[in-house]
Amino acid sequence: MPPPSRQRLADRLGRRAEWLAALWLMAKGYTILERRVRHPAGEIDLIALRGRVLAFVEVKARRTLEDAKLAVTPAQQAGIVRAASSWCGRRPWTATREWRFDLVAIGTGWRPRHLCDAWRTSEDPALAHGKPMR
Repeated sequence: MPPPSRQRLADRLGRRAEWLAALWLMAKGYTILERRVRHPAGEIDLIALRGRVLAFVEVKARRTLEDAKLAVTPAQQAGIVRAASSWCGRRPWTATREWRFDLVAIGTGWRPRHLCDAWRTSEDPALAHGKPMR
């Protein structure tokens, strides 16, 4: 049997990182509402809720926290924002929640790092439906 392809290994690593991130967030009191939400504009790794805060979470498995931060490009951020807006547009209850875009970095040898409010965008369509976190 041939070894798994590079893409397949990356997918496995991504799924494992998302699983670890979900466990980490649940330990911090978040409820995971959905995983791997796909939209033509982008994909949201995790959607989590804690109190009035609705967090759209990008998960990155990288060697360093800095590498994880740099891996979320402005184009990817914009796609996540559009996907979040679409997701919330179909769920009226989200209009009363505060929205936030978070990053969970997973690395070898260190615990997950949760960066709350990892990015913002001035053209955030989600803010038309929800309340921005300040």
